Amino acid sequence: MGADTSSVQAVVAPPLSPLSLTPRLAGAPVGPPKFRVTIRSRAGGEVLLADPRATRALVALMNVHAVNGGAACHWGGPAAFAEIMAALHGLMFAVKDRAWHEAYHFVNDAGHAENGVYAVRANYGYDGLTLDELRGFRSVKSKLTGHGESHLNPRGVFLSNGPLSSAVGQAQGLAMADRAVGRDRVTLLVVSDGASMEGEAKEAFAAIPGFAAKGKVNPFVLVVSDNDTKLSGRISQDSFGMGPTFDAMAILGWNVIQVPAGHELEAVYQAMEEGVAAARANPLRPVCLLVKTIKGFGIKATEENSAGGHGFPLANAAKIVDWVREIYSGGEAPRELLDWAESLRGEWDRKEAEKRAATGPAVATAPGVKRDKVQGGLAKAMIRAAQDGIPVYSISSDLAGSTGVGAFQKALPDRFVDVGIAEANMISVGAGFAKSGFVPVVDTFAQFGVTKGNLPLTMAALSQAPVIGVFSHVGFQDAADGASHQATTYFAAVSAIPHTVVIAPSCAGEAEALMYEAIGRYAADRKAGKDGESYLFFIGRENYPIHWLDQANYAWGRAQVVREGREVVLIGSGTLFGKALAAGKLLAERGIEATVINHPFVNRVDTETIGEAVRRCHGRVVTIEDHQVIGGMGSLVSHALSLSGVSHQLRSLGIAGEFGRSAYVADHLYELHGLTANRMVEAALELLG
Repeated sequence: MGADTSSVQAVVAPPLSPLSLTPRLAGAPVGPPKFRVTIRSRAGGEVLLADPRATRALVALMNVHAVNGGAACHWGGPAAFAEIMAALHGLMFAVKDRAWHEAYHFVNDAGHAENGVYAVRANYGYDGLTLDELRGFRSVKSKLTGHGESHLNPRGVFLSNGPLSSAVGQAQGLAMADRAVGRDRVTLLVVSDGASMEGEAKEAFAAIPGFAAKGKVNPFVLVVSDNDTKLSGRISQDSFGMGPTFDAMAILGWNVIQVPAGHELEAVYQAMEEGVAAARANPLRPVCLLVKTIKGFGIKATEENSAGGHGFPLANAAKIVDWVREIYSGGEAPRELLDWAESLRGEWDRKEAEKRAATGPAVATAPGVKRDKVQGGLAKAMIRAAQDGIPVYSISSDLAGSTGVGAFQKALPDRFVDVGIAEANMISVGAGFAKSGFVPVVDTFAQFGVTKGNLPLTMAALSQAPVIGVFSHVGFQDAADGASHQATTYFAAVSAIPHTVVIAPSCAGEAEALMYEAIGRYAADRKAGKDGESYLFFIGRENYPIHWLDQANYAWGRAQVVREGREVVLIGSGTLFGKALAAGKLLAERGIEATVINHPFVNRVDTETIGEAVRRCHGRVVTIEDHQVIGGMGSLVSHALSLSGVSHQLRSLGIAGEFGRSAYVADHLYELHGLTANRMVEAALELLG
């Protein structure tokens, strides 16, 4: 690679003028918020702002509706951000001479706090949003998705959020674009201290002041919520303190304004005023407001919890009335909010009474099928391998409790490290451990593993430093969090990386067997001086049968025939294999015998087993997966069959080039996208004519 020394003649072009894009964001509300408080501005004038207590109460209420539907939610983040969001919206919506979004770019990187934004805006009636609409939060019919999604809520969300720090560089781009065409606009970016651990954030933290000093960035205000808390606990205790990072902001060129009282609304508002004024006065030096907050603020139990009540701690409405009252401690909660809480509590009481009344004398029942999360099998295999003397080492990025690897870390507490919220760094650290003779297991949600981790996975393979990946919450399994957290390209993203085996176990027993084998193969290859392969395990989050077959055998590299037939082949893997098995049973009820195949080795297609079955069934094949049809398991199977000379007709059920959305449970999204046993039956009947 060399410097470009070529000579090009300069040309004349019309003045730079961006495309005229129709604004989608709604205008500012015409009146004050319904639940409001009065504070003083820096100039001493009265300002009406959304009451942060109402924000917290509304978040709790809307979360209960989502929990009742079966969804997970977040509490700690929006509770911490309530004063920040109230102050920012008060500033933005006060613009009089033009649309608020022409004066400000508002970018919320803290996707886990988006329900707090919904609450503030419903309080204002922004874009006609009502309090009643909050009841649908995270349902498949609501635009109020788990994280902000601009494709579903374009009048409310400018940039989609979710994966932490993903919006930081985009905010930099907005401010640089405004500068390039001379727009008079301030960019307001809100991030958490956890997001500040990500590599993308650190790059932008250096780039924004660097480019601003060269006159290439419009006025920029960064607001950091600093509470030393992430999903799994205290940042400084679990990984490393963020103090030095924030101390370095001034050295990088930021005008740092300390806000020590992040839950005193007037102090926060005045600091925001000061920050915006300073950024406007000197765009060459962007402003960083370091706001000290408490995650889970407003409820004593979550304030004291090491994770700040990150996920909503209430599993039902039993305590919601007490919560609303505690949020308003020192003042009377609005009757409307109390009535809402009491109605939720009353409905819960009624259902509990119905359950008790329906419980008659104990009736003996046949034992049910044992079920467990697939994650449990992976952790068991890791522990077994470590007990065998293999140097298994866990490298995590804050999500070990969700991926299931936490069980290994608790069993062997001296054999793991949490690098913080930094997925790319996690995989690269794993590669370093691989080069040093360990068997590294990295873990995170699949969406973060294949997006933030794709280049590190490639470089690990290229450096003969393979890793074992545990990537959970694939496809639509992370239903409630919405499209930003739903990995629907996970097979396509990694299947072509050389020396990488992609595995999608469908049950805990299969996961344990294949992980144990993978660790053993990894260790044997490395001991023999071979480069070895990376093994990436993609798993869901829900409970599945521990085994689909009694006395199941999980042969390495082979597909598993679970049901024999001679008319059509049904193939599934991972999270949706159960749909294929159910479809086989439905076809049998119609007198049609299908071969049902569990295909875990996604990019190493067992053409011997599958090809034989396809020939026996006259080339008729139906596949199902919660992955994009393009580049998915079905396309890999079809390509492998074609290369092997196996003639076939394929119906591939998957996602047809669309993003997902929030839903209470994954089955709602499977229904929406036609990923069901009944649809698989229909596809089989189409092939059968």
